[in-house]
Amino acid sequence: MNNPSIPPEQEAELFKNYFSAQVPNAGRRLRRGCLTGLFKLLAVGIFGVAVFYGVIAITDPWAFHIGGRSTPLLTWHGYGELQTKDGNRYPLYVSFFPSSHSSQLRLKGLRPVGGLQGRAWLCTSRASAHLLDLSGTIYGRWRTTDGSLITFRLLEWNTARDRLLGNSMRRGFFDLEGRWRGPELLMDERGDHGETGEVFRSGLHIDYASVTLNYGTYSDFTDLCAKYPAH
Repeated sequence: MNNPSIPPEQEAELFKNYFSAQVPNAGRRLRRGCLTGLFKLLAVGIFGVAVFYGVIAITDPWAFHIGGRSTPLLTWHGYGELQTKDGNRYPLYVSFFPSSHSSQLRLKGLRPVGGLQGRAWLCTSRASAHLLDLSGTIYGRWRTTDGSLITFRLLEWNTARDRLLGNSMRRGFFDLEGRWRGPELLMDERGDHGETGEVFRSGLHIDYASVTLNYGTYSDFTDLCAKYPAH
């Protein structure tokens, strides 16, 4: 109820002054609350990143310096020309980072020191590239990739259509094994028991292949792929 002793104009002015004094205070409190929340989230994020990098430093210290390069993002990617025994060449791009999964068996007298996972692309023509799952293991030296043995399994990507048609179990693959020579990763197809991988659903078969991978980007790979005719 309005106070009859205060003129309406003065009453309106009092209400205006009251709310103008209160609203800014509420806004300041809201901003302070938001800033506090943001600082807390930032602190949690920094702590989480520090813990993550601390774990990697203990379990996979090689991941900070791959192929003679500093790799603070723990990822190495490179490309090259995969050549098969029949003379066919296929541009290949790989990108990998540490994984908790690896082989537990020794290879050529070397013990496994870390796992790998990632993606790869194999170019079969300027208009076609196979997406592949990459998994692997590093053997030998724990703190660096220099002189270490490295293995890849490059497994045909399982598309939603393949899963729908029940082709999930039939996936082409091939295995590579090699070592770093400075910044280059020299790899040959690995056949532990004489096998040379599995034929791809497209009919592609990678047979006794070799490749020299150099550090590079996916754009470098696509530029190289654009120069290749269909096989």
